Amino acid sequence: MSISGLPPSKLDSFDPSSTPPPFGHQLKKYWAFDDDYVNLNHGSYGSCPLPVLKEVQRLQWLSESNPDRFHRVTFLPLLAESRKLIADLIGAQDDEIVFVPNTTHGVNTVLRNFEWREGDIIIGASTTYGAVARTIQYLSDRTEEPKPSVYNVLYTFPLKHSEIVELFRARIREIKQQHTSSNFVDVPEGAILPDGVQADPKGNRIVAVIDSITSNPGIALPWQELVRVCKEEGVWSVIDAAHSIGQEVNLNLTEIRPDFWVSNCHKWLYVKRGCAVLYTPKRNQHVIKSSIPTSHDYISPSNPKFEEKGTNFIEQHHWTGTMDFTPYLSIKSTLEFRKWIGGEEALNTYCHDLAVKGGKRLAEILGTKVLDEDGELTLNMANVQLALPTKHPKDTLWKINDMLREKLLNEANAYVAHYFHAGTWWCRASAQAWVELSDFEYVGEALKKICKEITEAFPEV
Repeated sequence: MSISGLPPSKLDSFDPSSTPPPFGHQLKKYWAFDDDYVNLNHGSYGSCPLPVLKEVQRLQWLSESNPDRFHRVTFLPLLAESRKLIADLIGAQDDEIVFVPNTTHGVNTVLRNFEWREGDIIIGASTTYGAVARTIQYLSDRTEEPKPSVYNVLYTFPLKHSEIVELFRARIREIKQQHTSSNFVDVPEGAILPDGVQADPKGNRIVAVIDSITSNPGIALPWQELVRVCKEEGVWSVIDAAHSIGQEVNLNLTEIRPDFWVSNCHKWLYVKRGCAVLYTPKRNQHVIKSSIPTSHDYISPSNPKFEEKGTNFIEQHHWTGTMDFTPYLSIKSTLEFRKWIGGEEALNTYCHDLAVKGGKRLAEILGTKVLDEDGELTLNMANVQLALPTKHPKDTLWKINDMLREKLLNEANAYVAHYFHAGTWWCRASAQAWVELSDFEYVGEALKKICKEITEAFPEV
């Protein structure tokens, strides 16, 4: 089956028994990119391989050929298979994970299901993803009482992992000192604590929303250590792992024990947009009383079935309304393709090495520096300073941001993410299987020209 609209040279299938091309430009033909487009921004939206798109198309045809059969019968076993495959990949049980459209949706599902009490607290960070930060603020802004108070941890990078852990712990303890009359617990009401005392049913919660890999800057936090700190301090951990799956290898959530963990499968894993996995261990599924939106399979606590089935966590996320389920069902073909091109370890080793080398080369061309000079914060994204003016009012900074976007897309036919952090401009370049060092060099030369033009257009005040 061919994919309409694609040139004949594009490949939408592969022979699993054959030897794949090496990482780099020879693999690019397995994606739908324009031939001359240089994509160093895989981190924002992900990129789906042609063989996966072909499988999605097959599933969509299957759906359209008999919508009733597909939605009432066919898709559920396929969905269960996808859940099992992802559970194995992240070290979880398949009855602890469900699919949601994206990480923001998943984090909203968690935060909006907490039954907030007067005195409860949510902790975000200065680098929390915009929509997630706004969600946290919204929960505090509602007129409906009770509502949580919001605090942030300030991260100004570069920082060492040990410094991040200490900043996080110190901020938690500082907040506790401001609320000495509250009794913070991270266990269900009525649970028996290690000292044999029953948890206070009126206890308060601190809920920390923690990035595993921040979006901008694109850096790896020591989130597993931060989960440990949460356990020691009686804090609930909600991990925004949007960039993790497909970029962090050998995950074992059963051992790490976050309270909640959400990751986009359509970013680094190559799954069709939009698909994210929401991990909720059984010990915490009582919190997720309703999917978002509420499903036909919601069970009211007043229903006798509730005592037997609890919140019906898995079933209520099967169907939250009619939608295109094929991204969730594309996981099997995605993992088969990733295995064929080299597997998780080889793929991420290539991308990490390229990110480090590419970042240094990009900085050399621009005459600037990388954000993470010792490499502790870097996985597959390099953060490089841009030679741009910074002493401007905020509205001018937005104009500079827009000019960067337009010139990269329309003149250079390339893209890297760009952002303002710690008083200066940076770009975030994503290394991927189809990328080579020459792509970093091309984007470096383009950025060098664009930065010169922007500096002339917006001289510092």
